[in-house]
Amino acid sequence: MSATSPRDDRSFELSAEAITVRIRWFGLAVGYALVNFLGRESGETHTVLPEWLSNRQVLNGILTLGAIYAIADSYFSLRGRVFLNRAPMVISLMEALFIGVLCHFDEGLESPFRFYYFLSLLVCAFRYSRWMTFSTFCLHALSFAVLAFATSPHSPNEPTRVLLMLIWLGWVTWASTALAGLLQSAGHRLSFFNDELQKHQHELEQRIEDRTRELRESQAFVVQQEKQAAFGLLAAGIAHEVGNPLAGISSVIQLLNRRDVDDYTRERYQMVDDQLRRIQRTLRELIDFSRPATLERSQCDLQEVLEAALNIAKYYKRRKNKQIATHYAEGLPKLNAVRDQLVQVFLNLILNAMDATAEEGTIEITTQSDDHWLRVAICDNGCGIAESDQARLFQPYFTTKETGTGLGLFVCRLILERNDGRIELTDTSPSGTTFSVLLPDENSEKLPASPASNRSHDLVP
Repeated sequence: MSATSPRDDRSFELSAEAITVRIRWFGLAVGYALVNFLGRESGETHTVLPEWLSNRQVLNGILTLGAIYAIADSYFSLRGRVFLNRAPMVISLMEALFIGVLCHFDEGLESPFRFYYFLSLLVCAFRYSRWMTFSTFCLHALSFAVLAFATSPHSPNEPTRVLLMLIWLGWVTWASTALAGLLQSAGHRLSFFNDELQKHQHELEQRIEDRTRELRESQAFVVQQEKQAAFGLLAAGIAHEVGNPLAGISSVIQLLNRRDVDDYTRERYQMVDDQLRRIQRTLRELIDFSRPATLERSQCDLQEVLEAALNIAKYYKRRKNKQIATHYAEGLPKLNAVRDQLVQVFLNLILNAMDATAEEGTIEITTQSDDHWLRVAICDNGCGIAESDQARLFQPYFTTKETGTGLGLFVCRLILERNDGRIELTDTSPSGTTFSVLLPDENSEKLPASPASNRSHDLVP
């Protein structure tokens, strides 16, 4: 078990002080009752007192001094402090003197105030150390012995009574210190177990929070995948319904083009046929993108994956008057990843860059090998990302777009983590933003150099 902390010792000290204050007030209340309300013979004048001053008046005065001390003690206790906490011996000395004087002006060795010695020892045992309690016992024993010496007349059995009282004081000292040590040890153990319980509670709450976040993220990922699957089914259906009429029209145009027609008409037929082929090519790309994605890892060409994403991005509604410049490093190794998921990641980042870029804007895509990682940087010259939004970029359902779902970057992060990669916000400022995708370089197989590694993409389909 670990050692007790200062906080635990301070808490025990304040608790003991609160108990002490209550015991003091209880003793004072009993003392006032003994002196004033129980019909005891304390109204007589002591031999050392003038005739106009009675024992009762003296006892009330002594108790009043004790009450003043108790008021000061209570005031400090309410403020979370201990009165005279650095001078415990002074307190013990004052209590020994206080009790001895009370007994002297009451009934001497037979005074019920002698039981205050026991209360004082009990309080001292709970508040202070063992040696301090035994020092207090010595002071009280001396006080009682002086009281016995000052009491007259002396009875024959007085030494026996004094010895018996001293034995009782010693026994109470030993018993109270043992009890205080036991209670203090139990308190420290309870404090230790309470700290451990709070620690485990915090860990449990953290685990619940983590599991809740993971569940929420998994649900958001499933929602996005379901939306994408529904879009795929819709796109495939549209492509099929549009493709059949287009095939018929294309056949008719080809038949008409074989006839003996003038050059002008033949040129117009050829223009129609070219546009029909363009529509069919677009439909094929749409079908390829919307087909059910495989989750099997394979060797992927990073440049081919980026080109596939760019071929789909050219149909985006905000494509006009924007350029994409690609800078592909030569000889990059292949990736062992899920190709369709990487296409989804890069497409999402490219579309986000288009949304952030104004008319005549430029987007740069750069690939490079970076210490066992393949790095893809997608940079736009938009207005940047606010500092207050940067910490929440990859959280589910966070978006700054009016029609956004808040799942794009979140899904990108999940996909890359499942492919042993990661995504970073590398740089953002009023002049642009750069996102970096890092994928592990697990294969040493080098790709042949691409003759078109650096080129510009016009985003007009």
